[in-house]
Amino acid sequence: MDLPRIFTIRESSHRIHNPLTGAKLAALGEALHLAPGTRALDLASGSGELLCTWARDHGITGTGVDISTVFTERARARAAELGVAGRVGFVHGDAAGHVADRPVDLAACVGATWIGGGVAGTTELLGRSLRPGGLMLIGEPYWRRTPPDEETAKGCHVDRIADFLPLPDLIGSFQDLGYDVVEMMLADQDSWDRYAAAQWLNLRRWLDLNPDNELAPAVREELTEEPARYARCTREHLGWGIFALMRR
Repeated sequence: MDLPRIFTIRESSHRIHNPLTGAKLAALGEALHLAPGTRALDLASGSGELLCTWARDHGITGTGVDISTVFTERARARAAELGVAGRVGFVHGDAAGHVADRPVDLAACVGATWIGGGVAGTTELLGRSLRPGGLMLIGEPYWRRTPPDEETAKGCHVDRIADFLPLPDLIGSFQDLGYDVVEMMLADQDSWDRYAAAQWLNLRRWLDLNPDNELAPAVREELTEEPARYARCTREHLGWGIFALMRR
């Protein structure tokens, strides 16, 4: 049970595995007015930056669950680096279906709603761990500009235009599920650039060190095609944000 190796190669230098910068993640933590001792669960926690930095900056505690062995070890190292290993822990496992042993104050899935089969299923899954009145965080793409055709959507690594919604409709979908949207932090084109372009340098450096690896042809193809595809499709059309929700 693990992520495909190409993913960990692509994002080997990333602390945040989505198009949100560290500054934006910190600003979101400030905006939520997190109280010391807030107990959190982060499903698909990646390299643990949300839990680790918020434990350092706001005194939260909690657990992250992620399917990647590489990222889970990196999260544990980050917790030790920031001096918060006693407050946050990271479990290697499948976040799909994971429920906390007791209700938490903050339940998050930032950029991996496939663990619940989409937004609706993931809110239901997180809701099973969340105490009444607690905060839920969902990270999800949306259409900043709706693609003109399905080919452009595929260039954004999206199967169909219908797979994502424009921002007003995404917010409306949370409301339809019975939640108030109480805060949001959106990526912009610059933060998208920092996320995407860092992947290209990771790919190139890996290629230089591993020219004869069996993955080298696939990595070379991605590095050759991805920058122009990103500039043409994702950068122009796809938005991304973290949305804070409270059940009505």
